[in-house]
Amino acid sequence: MIPKDPVMLLSFINLKLRDYYRSLDACCEDLDLEKEELILKLEGIGYRYDEGKNQFV
Repeated sequence: MIPKDPVMLLSFINLKLRDYYRSLDACCEDLDLEKEELILKLEGIGYRYDEGKNQFV
């Protein structure tokens, strides 16, 4: 289950990106997430996806 709380979601997604996926696209596709919705949710708490680091920073 994907966390609804943005801070918990940030932790969950960054762990998945670090340990299991090479890109945000691959992560969203595999977990059946809407990429733009995820980005907006995490931008709402001040985080942006860094493609080079493959993390939200």
